[in-house]
Amino acid sequence: MKFNIGCARVGLVLATGAMFLALTASAAAQVQTQTSTTTGNPTQEVSVERGEVVHVSGNDVVVKMEDGSLRDFHNVPETARATVDGQEVGVHDLKPGMKLERSLTVVTTPQTITTVQTVTGKVFRASPPNNVILTLENGTNEAFTIPKDQKFTIDGQQTDAWGLKKGMKVSATKVVEEPLTVVEHSRQVTGSAPPPPMPPPADAPILIAEATPAQLPTLAAASTAPAELPKTGTILPLLGLLGSLAIVSSLVLSTIRKSL
Repeated sequence: MKFNIGCARVGLVLATGAMFLALTASAAAQVQTQTSTTTGNPTQEVSVERGEVVHVSGNDVVVKMEDGSLRDFHNVPETARATVDGQEVGVHDLKPGMKLERSLTVVTTPQTITTVQTVTGKVFRASPPNNVILTLENGTNEAFTIPKDQKFTIDGQQTDAWGLKKGMKVSATKVVEEPLTVVEHSRQVTGSAPPPPMPPPADAPILIAEATPAQLPTLAAASTAPAELPKTGTILPLLGLLGSLAIVSSLVLSTIRKSL
């Protein structure tokens, strides 16, 4: 981008019989104009900003800067590009955790544009202090406006507009030097993706949980009931029961006999 930061500096070059003329529109075609540009030594300034992407939504990006502040970048254009780990990415490729670095380079180059306008003719009629009519080299007469307090050198003598006489040869040169400053901006965005998660150490045990199915009794196990009583069991209850039956039987027989 270019812009003018200075004001024009006008210099006058007067030859013998020369005068500074403000050219009218009718005489513009008779004025010879030459323009040249002189370039000075450029200066360069580089600024760097660093931050980490914390949020991405569409074309809006939130970056946490080095100083801890959050900066919102709204409506990042689709054409914007960044180089992340050697790969060119767009706004939709940005992910939280990416670290970005933006370099802004400003190159300032001073220039001077010099414009030289020259007109040559003979005084046809002078109307001091403001106007003069010259007969140009192509034979046409053109009117010019004389700036206020303009001085002229004719035959080694200085004079003002009142000293102009018909037939005097006049060659007027207008030199305009316009300082300009050309400023060029270039931006470059680079970055790196967040590192992948660290794998576990090689010597660390890896635990794998495995469910063990419940054991159901098989048919063969159910059919093999113990054939003998437990060692704690005895035949005493059975003997007691038989004894009780014998006593009851004897009582019944005794009762029957008595009744007979």
